[in-house]
Amino acid sequence: MNRPVALVTGAARGIGAATVAHLVADGWSVVAVDICADVPTIEYSLASPDELAAVGTAGGGHVMTMNADVRSQVELEDAAEAAVEHFGRLDAAVAAAGVFKARTPLWEVSDTEWNTITDIDLTGVFQTARAAIPRILVSAEPRRGRFVAVSSSAGTIGLSKMAPYVAAKHGVIGLVKALAVDLAGTGITSNAVAPGSTRTAILEASAAAFDTDINEFAAHQRPLGRLVEPSEVAAAICWLCSADAAAVTGTVVPVDGGMTSTL
Repeated sequence: MNRPVALVTGAARGIGAATVAHLVADGWSVVAVDICADVPTIEYSLASPDELAAVGTAGGGHVMTMNADVRSQVELEDAAEAAVEHFGRLDAAVAAAGVFKARTPLWEVSDTEWNTITDIDLTGVFQTARAAIPRILVSAEPRRGRFVAVSSSAGTIGLSKMAPYVAAKHGVIGLVKALAVDLAGTGITSNAVAPGSTRTAILEASAAAFDTDINEFAAHQRPLGRLVEPSEVAAAICWLCSADAAAVTGTVVPVDGGMTSTL
């Protein structure tokens, strides 16, 4: 039986890498893409080429890796087309690429900071969908069309001194809802996951921005009372990509340990 094929952005580490591993275990082939370079104004190191290569190695012959910047429509088109050329089709896309910067009230946010965050965290999701959806639409039956974006608990609430990130993640939720309506009748679903404090480089950057330790976030993540692991977010993403989630579209799945339910 042919394996379904997914495109995953932000795939070199964190939630993206965990999603690639989970999809492969579930019987998918994956094109795993990441920028593998640092971005000016982002104060922490992004994933390395070695990290992306390790994701590919772990997936065996079921994972193809590519460098791609989600700010570039051309590079995303190339990645989506590579899925079709290498694996024969494209069935799903997971937009997991994202960056974080905080500690500045909205009125002090520079144009550069605003544009960097929104270009990657929101426009990157839009461009991923724009590259992937046309190729999913022409996939041969049986079609398992899925689009899943990684938003955040910050996409459902307001958080201090994080305006660009909060705005972008709210925008991701609006995007998947609108896309779900546009896809009516196609059999393709569009959803988001909203992770809470997850053990990733973004959480470490958030902790550094507020002069704290990542474990301090666990105390606020009630009722779970601990950090979310990337594999737990990946499990939700992969369920949304599965046949079992065929009736789920235009919605957001919180993976936040119940944090937002207490706010």
